[in-house]
Amino acid sequence: MANYPHFTFVFIITLFICFFHGKSSSSWLNNEDNGVIMVQGRREDRPMRCDFSVGKWVYDQSYPLYDSNCPYLSTAVTCQRNGRPDSGYEKWKWKPNGCSLPRFDALKFLGKMRRKRIMLVGDSIMRNQWESLVCLVQGVIPTGHKKVTYNGLSMAFHALDFETSIEFSWAPLLVELKKGPENKRVLHLDLIEENARYWRGVDVLVFDSAHWWTHSDQWSSWDYYMEGKSLYKTMNPMIAYHKGLTTWAKWVDLNIDPRKTRVIFRSMSPRHNRQNGWRCYNQKTPLKFFSHPHVPEQVVVLKGVLKRMSFPVYLHDVTMMSAFRRDGHPSVYRRALNQAQRQHPREFSSDCSHWCLPGVPDIWNEMLSAMI
Repeated sequence: MANYPHFTFVFIITLFICFFHGKSSSSWLNNEDNGVIMVQGRREDRPMRCDFSVGKWVYDQSYPLYDSNCPYLSTAVTCQRNGRPDSGYEKWKWKPNGCSLPRFDALKFLGKMRRKRIMLVGDSIMRNQWESLVCLVQGVIPTGHKKVTYNGLSMAFHALDFETSIEFSWAPLLVELKKGPENKRVLHLDLIEENARYWRGVDVLVFDSAHWWTHSDQWSSWDYYMEGKSLYKTMNPMIAYHKGLTTWAKWVDLNIDPRKTRVIFRSMSPRHNRQNGWRCYNQKTPLKFFSHPHVPEQVVVLKGVLKRMSFPVYLHDVTMMSAFRRDGHPSVYRRALNQAQRQHPREFSSDCSHWCLPGVPDIWNEMLSAMI
C-alpha cells in the first residue's frame, strides 16, 4: 500500500498524456501502421508490414502479464486456482516470422480506445478472449475507477476515466435462433437483426462464429434450419455456415460505416478433442510442428465470404498458431479439484476447447491491440 500514491500519480500523468493524444486521433481508423491482414479482394494489393499468424512459440519467463487472481475470470478457466500443477503454459509468447509482436501495453491500449467502445461478439471462446482482455487492462486502473455491468448473457467492463468500454455480446451463430411451432428450435439463416441491433454505434467490432455450426446432432442447438419460408431438417453444416456468414456479411456491408468502425473477424479457435477430450490432458509444452498441416473447412468458408465483401474486414487469424498449443486447455482443471480428486483425474470430464487464463488468448489480444 505504500506505493499506491506513486501509482496514482503515474496513472494520472499517463491519463493526462493519453487525453491529449486522443484529442488529435480522430482519424485513428485510418492508421495503417500495423501488421493486419485484410482478406478483402479489392484491397489485397496494399502492402502489409507483417503476417502475425505465421511464426513460432517462444518461452519467455516475463510472462504472464497478470495472474489467475484477476477478479474477472470465470472459474472454468482459472486452471492454477483449480489445482493444475504446472504453469509453464502461461509463459509462451508468439514470435511472428520477420517482425515482432508488441507486448501488450494496457495504458497504450486504453489511450487508443479513449471514449470508444470495443465489442467482442460470439460464443464462449470469445468470452474467454473477453476475460483475457479485461484482465490485461484492469490492473492499471485503480479500484473505484472501473466496473463491470451485466445484461443477460452480455457484459461490459468500463474504464471510467478513459470513458472506454470493453464489451462482450453473446451471439454464437451470429444469425437468429428462435423457438418455432411445437417449441422446436429454428435457426434462421437469413435473419440477424435481433442480434445485430446491439452492434450499432460500436467503434471496434470483433466477431467469431465457428464451433456451434459443427456440433453433433446430440449437441446441436437447433431442430430445423430456415431460409426464407423454406424449412430444412438437415443441411450440410458448411453450406449452412456459408449462408449464415453471408447474412452477417450483407448486414455489415449495408449498416456499418468503415470511416467510423473497424471490423475484425477472429478465425476459429482449434480444439484438441480427440480421444474423447483427453488429447490435451497432462500436456505441458506446445507442439513443435505438424506432420500434416490442416486448414479447417470453417476457415476456408470464412475467407471466401470476407473476400466477397465491400466492407474492409480484417482477419484475425489465430487458428494455426493456436493449434500448436494443446498444452493450453483446462482439461480436468475446468473445476476446482482437491488433492484426493487429482489422484483420479479420469473420473472428470476434460475440456480441450476453452483456454486456461492467463494463457493463449492473451497473445490473441496482443495481436488485437496491434490491429487497432
